[in-house]
Amino acid sequence: MTKGLFITGTDTGVGKTWATVALMRHFKNQGHTVIGMKPVASGCLEIDGKLRNEDALLLQQNASIPVQYEWVNPYAYRMPVSPHLAGVEHPPVLDDICSIFQTLQQNADIVLVEGVGGWQVPLNADSDVSDLARVLGLPIIMVVAIRLGCINHARLTYESIVRSGQACVGWIAVCSDNNMLLREENIATIQAMIDTPLLGVFPFMPEPDFDELSAAFVKTL
Repeated sequence: MTKGLFITGTDTGVGKTWATVALMRHFKNQGHTVIGMKPVASGCLEIDGKLRNEDALLLQQNASIPVQYEWVNPYAYRMPVSPHLAGVEHPPVLDDICSIFQTLQQNADIVLVEGVGGWQVPLNADSDVSDLARVLGLPIIMVVAIRLGCINHARLTYESIVRSGQACVGWIAVCSDNNMLLREENIATIQAMIDTPLLGVFPFMPEPDFDELSAAFVKTL
């Protein structure tokens, strides 16, 4: 079992957090200790005088051991915009994120790192999400929202990951549009066009049932 995985998506709002929490539950059910990390988050709310992100709080709540919020989400920004814009006064520093990640690795069997937005979202003036995955040295799992345009988005994201020299070790289909036409055919098309295994298909649900989602994996790493 690898000590970590990086969960990216074909866009923002595709289900990365659902996938990350479901993977955390899955690995815990296998007897592993797991911590989730969302190093950079935009669109945070102020709670008790501190910025907190809803997705990062979910990761914190599902960890095998108590983890302070600042380790789960060291860069929290109020504005719901790209991090390089939201964090212009306090941009993410990749070396600092790596240091925290390494500390988390010492405290759990597996650390799952969720990216922000899509694969090429800029984090600061010099780096984007793909650079963060590279410096962490983690295999990539790609989350695809099964909705209109998903084939193009999946192929472009997968090809970008491959061009970066990083390993995409699987993908997860999230059925986010309950009215999607030919849903199964779209999933089958993506499966045939990218050279990485389909790990699971998440059914449409307005609110996540993580026990059900964690049981949806047909293959994990």
